Amino acid sequence: MQGKPKKTILLIDDERDILDSLSSFLSRSGYGVLVADNGKEGLRLAKNDLPDLMILDLMLPDIDGSDVAVELLQGPATREIPIIFLTSIVTKLEQEETGEIIANRCIVAKPCKPEEILSLVKSRIGSAV
Repeated sequence: MQGKPKKTILLIDDERDILDSLSSFLSRSGYGVLVADNGKEGLRLAKNDLPDLMILDLMLPDIDGSDVAVELLQGPATREIPIIFLTSIVTKLEQEETGEIIANRCIVAKPCKPEEILSLVKSRIGSAV
């Protein structure tokens, strides 16, 4: 008998140490994990694999994280994917610039503890299976 499939999380961040530590921690917690180190790859994975949740860095080298979110919000298959934004700098200006996208999502300041991320993941999509 086959069990329920794992819930999948897409991590998009250009910092390899964050990708590695969060990916490892979330995998050990039972989630399936996809990783991308830039916005274009993240968009491709999001559209092809339709993860249950995304953890998205706001500052990426190729496409700004808020632009990634805007594009996903425009797609019928991707618009409902919950997003947890990661950022090194959270300012009022940054929140205003990203507007409604930020208002309807969660922002976590870097550095963050994996346990904090896991708690947010569980609050949005539940346990891994």
